[in-house]
Amino acid sequence: MEQRTRTRTGTAAAGTADRVRRGIRAGLAVGVAAVTLATVGGCAFGRPKINVPPPDWATASPSASYDPYNPTPSYTPGYSYSPSPTQETYDPDGRSDVRGSGCDFSSSLRQFTYTLSITNPSTTSSYSYDLRIDWMKDRPADGSSYGEHQRSVVVAPGATETYTAKYTLNQSSWQAFWYTCQITRATKSKM
Repeated sequence: MEQRTRTRTGTAAAGTADRVRRGIRAGLAVGVAAVTLATVGGCAFGRPKINVPPPDWATASPSASYDPYNPTPSYTPGYSYSPSPTQETYDPDGRSDVRGSGCDFSSSLRQFTYTLSITNPSTTSSYSYDLRIDWMKDRPADGSSYGEHQRSVVVAPGATETYTAKYTLNQSSWQAFWYTCQITRATKSKM
């Protein structure tokens, strides 16, 4: 009986490939061991800590006067503007400055009354108003007057003066009559 023994024969290339496979296995084993060791040690893939202070704007507290929804301008112009005052126009006829109310007649006192309010529109000048009030015949309106009242009133700038004009009839008896109150004159002069 013949006995055969198998002996290992091969080329140099086969031996090299076998060594490469063993080297890869050993390299992988070392790599796995290193990763396992690093993970167990608590520093796997950790980021390095750098002690760099943050910039000033990152740590500054917001200003008490700053509103992010309504920011204030950082630029303030270095000049101021004041418009020149407009020159006031002067009209010697001051009837537009006078208002009348309460045109009345008291039969017991035999007296006409009319309340006047004089407003000086000027902001700088006082004016004197030379006033005349007439209680005119109304029916028929023939242009004649039952009586008149005259007075001068000084009004300060922007102020209003109020007074009641009066006129008393001399006659002791009369029939019913119609009348109106009229501001006949309000001449304005600067004081």
